[in-house]
Amino acid sequence: MDAIAWDAPDSDHPARRAARASMTAVAEGRKDEWLALFAPDALIEDPVGPSFLDPEGAGHRGPDGIENFWSSFISTIAGFRFRVADSFANGPCCANVATITTTTPDGATMTIDCVLVYTVDDAGKITSLRAHWEPDRAMATLTTP
Repeated sequence: MDAIAWDAPDSDHPARRAARASMTAVAEGRKDEWLALFAPDALIEDPVGPSFLDPEGAGHRGPDGIENFWSSFISTIAGFRFRVADSFANGPCCANVATITTTTPDGATMTIDCVLVYTVDDAGKITSLRAHWEPDRAMATLTTP
């Protein structure tokens, strides 16, 4: 199975290109490539609001915050599968209706139904990634090997 299934409109748009590049880099474990997609003052909120990933709900800002997000969370997952069911691109943004399936090194899986909103600057760099999902719903899908 491919790491990314894009079952949505895919007309060319800068934020949609950035979203696809971000998903590809995450799925393939390419940290440096992923970090290079972000503007210097970018903000990641994943998920938006307080959660076990971000108790204060302040998000992860700038190169250090975004690299820490990768090191603390993304790098702990052995595998990612993205399925994008719909995509809406306009202005500097792209909102993708997606399902992300994660697999941990011990084989546990979790499914995250979400809306991922990417905003880019004039150079196509991501200035904001806002992932709208409910941690309790995702945790309810947790399966163990």
